[in-house]
Amino acid sequence: MKLVVLDRDGTINVDSDQHIKSPAEWKPIKGSLEAIARLSQAGWRVVVATNQSGIARGLFDMATLNAIHDTMHRAVHQAGGRIAAVFFCPHADQSDCACRKPRPGMLLEIGKRMNVALEGVPMVGDALRDLQAGAAAGARPVLVLTGKGRRTRSAGGLPAGTEIFADLAAFAARQAP
Repeated sequence: MKLVVLDRDGTINVDSDQHIKSPAEWKPIKGSLEAIARLSQAGWRVVVATNQSGIARGLFDMATLNAIHDTMHRAVHQAGGRIAAVFFCPHADQSDCACRKPRPGMLLEIGKRMNVALEGVPMVGDALRDLQAGAAAGARPVLVLTGKGRRTRSAGGLPAGTEIFADLAAFAARQAP
């Protein structure tokens, strides 16, 4: 099975420093839905791994997060793609959980649930924490320059072997020509 793990905010949809707090605030990045469709149609199993500290902060509840993800699933489906699963960490930045990126717990759980070794599996994200989590789990770190991606690249300190793409569409075009 070909597996790819995608961060959500800044990779699939437009990010917000105030958090995405409702389905109406969820807006796909141009080309991202088609990129997921392209990957899906080429036999990739697409999984999302996202930190969602807005839950711990009381900015939104589980029902709202589920509605946001339902909006995302429907939009991807309408573009001809499929997201196999969404994994998320609901904890605050300062919590000591193993699932919050940059820790690898969420990715290790994805590997376990999908019954896939993560070695070489692309972990695509726009923030250093996405890349660090991927590298710590043995996955292949991939930076997209959408969302916080340009700042992440400029700040340096990327894990060894990080690949860089303009956006999710450019990544998908390379994986599923």
